[in-house]
Amino acid sequence: MASAARVIDTIDVTPAFTAADAAAYEARFTGVPTQDLLAELIAGELKGRIAAVSSFGTESAVLLHMIAQVDRSVPVIFTNTQKMFGATLQYRDELAEQLGFTDLRVYRPDPHVLAAKDATGLRWSYDPDGCCEIRKVEPLRRALAPFDAWISGRKGFQSGTRRALPRFEEDEGRLKLNPLADWDKAALDAYFAAHDLPRHPLDAEGYASIGCSPCTSKVKPGEDPRAGRWRGWDKTECGIHSPVGDGDANQPSF
Repeated sequence: MASAARVIDTIDVTPAFTAADAAAYEARFTGVPTQDLLAELIAGELKGRIAAVSSFGTESAVLLHMIAQVDRSVPVIFTNTQKMFGATLQYRDELAEQLGFTDLRVYRPDPHVLAAKDATGLRWSYDPDGCCEIRKVEPLRRALAPFDAWISGRKGFQSGTRRALPRFEEDEGRLKLNPLADWDKAALDAYFAAHDLPRHPLDAEGYASIGCSPCTSKVKPGEDPRAGRWRGWDKTECGIHSPVGDGDANQPSF
């Protein structure tokens, strides 16, 4: 008796989203208010396929509050580089609890990689790109593996390298959302006030942008909000994002 032909298992490596898809989303949501954009996508076609990535920095509460108004079960990913300010970790827990998120996911660097490539913990002082790669980029890549899309908190006003930031991008086959791309500082401050959101404890001390403690400094009057990141280094991004726009490539951003 003839046996049925065996079906060969295959792995679908087709990207979930392409640059053309991102451009189509950009056109589709032109002029749509941020909250409506989030509600339509998080509760609609991207439900169960999307996560929010947050640094729990000085402006993070605005976007997280908006997401929580739509769906508190959306996974919120935080990469603990093990070089974070203690105040950031405390703020993360308190804010996530206050907003009612039910799926906070914390990812850390691989301890075996740290032992091999940063045994002293000082790689940030001579190779900040390499430090970011093992402490932030690789953990986030692991964290995003189950998802087709993710939400970023980047904004165009933050530095010269972000002025042309779109609301939608393609990123390693995923759709990356920048819902606050066109928001300015005044709009963020107004949202904080309107919803009585708590500020990051270091905001009042002059830290306009907060990342890892060794590579974060206070921002001086007149500087871009991201000027305190990787001060003194020719470095604009940690590797998670790419610079956009025509700004000064030496201006830091996150």
